[in-house]
Amino acid sequence: MMTTPEIKSLVRSAETLLPEIVAIRRRLHRRPEMGLTLPGTQALIVEELEKLGLKAHLGQATTSVVAVIEGTGPTSGTVPGTGPASPGTSRAAATSTVLLRGDMDALPLTEDTGLDFSSETDGVMHACGHDTHVAMLLGAARLLVERRASFSGRVLLMFQPGEEGFHGARVMLEEGLLDAAGTPGPKGAFALHISTEYPTGTINIRPGPMMAAADFLKVEVRGRGGHASQPSAALDPITIAAEIVIALQTMVTRQVDVFDPAVITIAHLTAGTTNNIIPESAFLDGTIRTFSEKTRTLVHDGIRRLAEGIASAYGATVEIEVIAGYPVTTNDPTFSEMVRATAVELLGEERVPGSIEPVMGAEDFSYVLQKVPGAMAFVGARPANEDPATAPANHSNKVIFDEPAMAIGVATYVAVALRSLAGS
Repeated sequence: MMTTPEIKSLVRSAETLLPEIVAIRRRLHRRPEMGLTLPGTQALIVEELEKLGLKAHLGQATTSVVAVIEGTGPTSGTVPGTGPASPGTSRAAATSTVLLRGDMDALPLTEDTGLDFSSETDGVMHACGHDTHVAMLLGAARLLVERRASFSGRVLLMFQPGEEGFHGARVMLEEGLLDAAGTPGPKGAFALHISTEYPTGTINIRPGPMMAAADFLKVEVRGRGGHASQPSAALDPITIAAEIVIALQTMVTRQVDVFDPAVITIAHLTAGTTNNIIPESAFLDGTIRTFSEKTRTLVHDGIRRLAEGIASAYGATVEIEVIAGYPVTTNDPTFSEMVRATAVELLGEERVPGSIEPVMGAEDFSYVLQKVPGAMAFVGARPANEDPATAPANHSNKVIFDEPAMAIGVATYVAVALRSLAGS
């Protein structure tokens, strides 16, 4: 196991590497790509991995990249959960694996930061910091390769497209991600997400539900069209749709446990063509956020019951579609505590706040955490001159991440990997 001085030295090593990490990040920021197909981003990652002597394994259904760093330190001779390795057991079979994830994709936004390395692709921007995630994970790979002799086991590097609503992690799992480093599969998984919600250079984590499940709701209310001056001769779907919107908010406050919360937001309502025609139909479109399967099911059932009941009460009909999105991102308590303790050792108590509040945003790293005990943490990157109340947040076209925070991210990736593999 690494000593405290060795753990602390990782920050100095990462800070020395920072200019190279920043250069990679800015290359990616200038050429953002969206969705599951990111050929330019993939090519840059492969190029950087080859410099480290690592073989890149490319996805088939998406432009994902996977690589394995093999430790050369002495092995304990056991496979977790199996007891001592038998004579003749290969070294590969007697080691553990930890997975580190960095997502790659950008968002459909026109950048308005004024940075001299702003996006050069119209309408596309790295507004959620995934360019920094790639750069940090590549920096971590560099430090891990340099420290191969200090650990046994494997580090599985997961460079993932399609986090922004495209289920890229699920695609990678379906393509055999967890088998990429051999048997046994990963015993732990860790991801960092940069955020201006937190001060630069902090690591922010909580055990249990960390980020919400994100599902989507579409409702079509069908009435009967007519002249706006004679609503009694028609069946107005707009007033029915409006009642459904209000009833959904009441349901959340009166039927959902406040300690296991939910959010239903109708963000899109469309009906009609002009001011003197009652239309035949109205459309609602929104999102559902929950932190447990129990509340998720309760809310899904409640939406159908309310919408159908209200429409029926007025003689209208309703068509409802609830689209399942990302599951709850749930941090394993034991792994989370290891991350927190490691971050404290790395940075000091003052830069690792107590358990943070859960976040209503969603993450498809949740798919990995359903299969492997692990955790996601936020690395703070709010510039010191920004007011916390007004600093542009992730997904804003004005968001600016404090680049020195990436050194903290790199060091944390490496420290967590080494601690996770200790004793392999």
